Amino acid sequence: MDWDTESAVEPGQAPLAVLFIPADGAAAGAAELARISACRRACPASQLFYLGVASVIDPIVALMRAGIDVAIPSDEQPAMVVNRLLDLIQTEEQERYRVLVVEDSRVAATLICRTLTEHGIDSHAIADPSQLLEVLQSYRPDLILMDMHMPRFNGVEATRVLRQMSAYQTLPIVYLSGESNIGMQVEALRLGGDQFLIKPFNPVLLAAVVKTKIARFRDMQRSTRIDGLTGLLNHSAAKARLKAMAESAAPGERFSVAMIDIDHFKAINDTYGHPVGDQVIRGLAWLLKARLREGDLIGRYGGEEFIVALPGTDAVLAQTVLDRIRGDFAALPHTHPGGALYATFSAGVAAWPVIDSAAALTETADRALLDAKRLGRNRVEIAHS
Repeated sequence: MDWDTESAVEPGQAPLAVLFIPADGAAAGAAELARISACRRACPASQLFYLGVASVIDPIVALMRAGIDVAIPSDEQPAMVVNRLLDLIQTEEQERYRVLVVEDSRVAATLICRTLTEHGIDSHAIADPSQLLEVLQSYRPDLILMDMHMPRFNGVEATRVLRQMSAYQTLPIVYLSGESNIGMQVEALRLGGDQFLIKPFNPVLLAAVVKTKIARFRDMQRSTRIDGLTGLLNHSAAKARLKAMAESAAPGERFSVAMIDIDHFKAINDTYGHPVGDQVIRGLAWLLKARLREGDLIGRYGGEEFIVALPGTDAVLAQTVLDRIRGDFAALPHTHPGGALYATFSAGVAAWPVIDSAAALTETADRALLDAKRLGRNRVEIAHS
């Protein structure tokens, strides 16, 4: 695509991400920076990546001034770049932001909701703060826009009630009020608010504040359930998801669970170092995400061990699917300063409803995994019922 143009790309045609890869590894010169700036003007909503930048602040600042969103250091491995792009795709596909508007003025509530809608944000308005707890449970907002002065009790009192409940201690609450007294604004923030905006509000500023607060809130929520190295569900989140699958399974429904372990992983770490070991873990995580379905459970269970749950899949089919992935992983080169290494994994499979509890499923799949190890590794075994 030619970026030497001032015309913007149509929103529906703009790429999600643009990667700039320097040919010789040198710092971006004036021509390259101009090209990046032209790309930014043409694709204002796209994420611009620059690969292979030196870990020095000056060239990174120059790239960001030109329009780069993410400057990836030259010492980061290709798998990390792929993970960042996959994270971007997941962010693009996530649910729309949801805002609960607590405002007793119907006119003001309508104007606020219209502004949010124009910026791609879902909203729901209530006039009576006594409905707050009930609506929070049903609507599950990412942020509350709270008026200060309302009948029965005010916004600060409503916020203080929410902050005493663990489920809402970190939920962003932004006051949107005509209150101009600085002392009262400060007190409102001290007692649990996150930000104070004055009416009449600037629509662009309101949308920017809401989006920024929600993005950080979702990132924080994500960090409690996502493994930082792989981007997969972490141990506790994977266990919770599997338990929910078991509890919600309809009569006759089936799914399979597999425990996966990278073979001889300690030897990989001891021989090539932990950064290369991390690369091997990320490589398997990337392969699992690429080959399995969107609704499948994929988690890092700990160390070099992974858990997978495949809805609507019996043990034999799960074994077939995982065996293909096993073969692909065995052929995947993991580069290091001395060349490339190849790794394998072993897996054990257990099936629901033959095994009828989440805990028993993982235990049974673990025993099948041990069978695979004893039988020579680099294989997928089904648990004996």
